[in-house]
Amino acid sequence: MSKKALYLLGIAITIILGTFLYLKFCCNCCDKTSTDDAPKIVSPAVQEPNFVPFVLSGSGIEYQTHDNLKFLKNSAILVMPVSDSVTAGIEKLKAFLSSNPKQKVTITGYATSDEKNTTTFENLGLARANDVKNYFVSKGMLENQFNTKGEVIDKWKMSADTLLGPANYSFDAIDSTSTASDEWSALRDKINADPLILHFNTNQSRLTLNDSEKQKITAIKQYLEHVKDAVVLAVGHSDNIGNHDSNVILGQKRADFSKNYLSKNGIDATRIETQSKGPDEPIGDNNTSEGKASNRRTVITIK
Repeated sequence: MSKKALYLLGIAITIILGTFLYLKFCCNCCDKTSTDDAPKIVSPAVQEPNFVPFVLSGSGIEYQTHDNLKFLKNSAILVMPVSDSVTAGIEKLKAFLSSNPKQKVTITGYATSDEKNTTTFENLGLARANDVKNYFVSKGMLENQFNTKGEVIDKWKMSADTLLGPANYSFDAIDSTSTASDEWSALRDKINADPLILHFNTNQSRLTLNDSEKQKITAIKQYLEHVKDAVVLAVGHSDNIGNHDSNVILGQKRADFSKNYLSKNGIDATRIETQSKGPDEPIGDNNTSEGKASNRRTVITIK
C-alpha cells in the first residue's frame, strides 16, 4: 500500500475514533449537566376556597351556588342585600313549595360557641334560622312550610367578621295529618302545664327574661306557626296591697305590657288576648313578702 493511501486511512480512522469518543463521553456530560442544572418544578399549594355553597337538594329540587346568605358575628340579622345567585335559588324554592303545598323544609341555623346570644331564642343558631325563614316568607313563601332548628358548634367558615351561609336546608318527609295534630296537641299541653309566668316588681310592669322563659316563648311561637287558629291568653295578677279596683287595673296593665313584649318578639298581637284577675287568684301568701312577689305576675298560656 502506498504512503498516500496509508495517510488517508489514518485520517479516516482518527475521524471515526474521535466521533465515537465524543458521543460516548462528552454528550453524556452535556446531558448530565443539562439535567442537573434544570430548575425544579414545584407544584403550587392548593388553597381551600373561602366560600360555603348555598344548596337546596331534595326530591324534585336541586340548586347550588357558591354565594350564600351571610350573618355578622354575634348577629341574628341577615346581611343585605342578598346576591342574585342566591335570590335565583330562593325563587326556585318558592316555585317548588307552591307546587308541593304539603312539603316541609327544616332550616337549621348555626352559631359558634364564642358568639353572644342577645335574642329571646334559645340560641343564636335558632335565631338565625328564624330570620332566614322570615326572609323566605317575605318573598312569598308560606310560614307553615318551614320548621326551624338551631345548633351551636365550635367554628364556621368566615370572611373577616362575617359568617358565610351558617344554615342548612333539609326537605322533610310529609307527616300524616293525625301525626302532626298529635304532635302540636302535645306541645300545647306542655305549654299550658308549665306556662310562661312573668313576674313584676311592686307597682311596676318591667321584666327581664331568663333562659327558661326565652325557651317558653320559642315554644309558643312554634305552636302558633303551625296551628293557625290558636290564640295566646295573657292574664295579669297582683298582690292585695291597696285598693281592689286599682289592683285589677294594675293586673290589666301587666297583661297589656306582656302582650306588647310578646308582639315585639315575633308573636302577632292580634293573636294575643289579655285579661286581669287582680288580687283574686293568688298563688302565694299575701302575708309574706315572698308570697306577694309571686302573686305579682302575668300567666301566659294557649287558649
